[in-house]
Amino acid sequence: MFALLAAMWGGLLRLGWQFPPLAPALTSIHGPLIISGFLGTLISMERAVALRVRWAYAAPVCSALGALVLITGVSPLVGAALATLGSIGTIAIYVVIVRAQPALFTYTMALGAGMWFVGNLLWLAGLPVYRVALWWTGFLVLTIVGERLELSRLLRLSRLSERVYLLAVAISIAGAVIDAVEGLAFPDEGTTFGVRVAGAGLLALALWLARYDLARRTVRQSGLTRFIAVCLLSGYFWLAVSGLLRLVSPDVTSTLMRDAILHAVFLGFVMSMIFGHAPIILPAVLGRAMPYRPTFYAHLVLLHLSLALRVVADLGGDLSARQWGGLLNVIAVLLFLFATARAIRSG
Repeated sequence: MFALLAAMWGGLLRLGWQFPPLAPALTSIHGPLIISGFLGTLISMERAVALRVRWAYAAPVCSALGALVLITGVSPLVGAALATLGSIGTIAIYVVIVRAQPALFTYTMALGAGMWFVGNLLWLAGLPVYRVALWWTGFLVLTIVGERLELSRLLRLSRLSERVYLLAVAISIAGAVIDAVEGLAFPDEGTTFGVRVAGAGLLALALWLARYDLARRTVRQSGLTRFIAVCLLSGYFWLAVSGLLRLVSPDVTSTLMRDAILHAVFLGFVMSMIFGHAPIILPAVLGRAMPYRPTFYAHLVLLHLSLALRVVADLGGDLSARQWGGLLNVIAVLLFLFATARAIRSG
């Protein structure tokens, strides 16, 4: 949570808000803090709790310590190395899980952990964060898709639908590989072929999820079940937006376009998934109940409206609207944290 708060503060500084810097390197580590410091720790902690063996907690401990080292600015290399160790530990956890339950969804999540590890290695190798982002995107997308695949077994997917899914994953990974090769071979050139290939894969994955996920049925129910479904379906929309922008944008290397592309997936898709799954995951991890409240829709709606403002501002070059969109993004996440803490306390 400290990594998340520090990352959001650094993000506001990057947008141009004149707040105290707090830490010297905060603006340059915004992305790594979100991916490895917050999400990597959260995901590996969830898996460690599920596995119920002590060594598994080494993964979230390493990624969390890496975030703290990055925030202090003492040694960015040590922080990146600790995050990489956290990703290795997560791979080890998935090796145990896959051996116990070999299935498409466990292989998918294990592949996502592998993409986190490769992304961290490229980060250690000195590639800029925007080159590494495709690998970190793959980590989060495949982790979430794997969880949804586990539930989609209830629908008994056809062979054709599974092949379409595997093709979309293969295209996404191929795009990340091509982009990394372009970055290593032509570090001073704005090569974009890999980004566009990955965009096609992400768009295909978003359309596949919208077609086959259980959320299409559960959105017709009520209460927490409908709230989760709304979070999922709105997240798939933003994943499609991110993929489409990568695919068709005439200038995917510009700062504003990268802002739209990355935050469409990391805020629109990933945070929507966190909003929806928090009432299920947090009680399992913390051992405390988290009753559903209709007010949960407040932070969800604010997240999507503020993200729409930010993306439109990015596309139109409106820096002032972009700043306000980013600030409202942070307020939406803070509202989520407040609502979550309040629900857990009442539970």
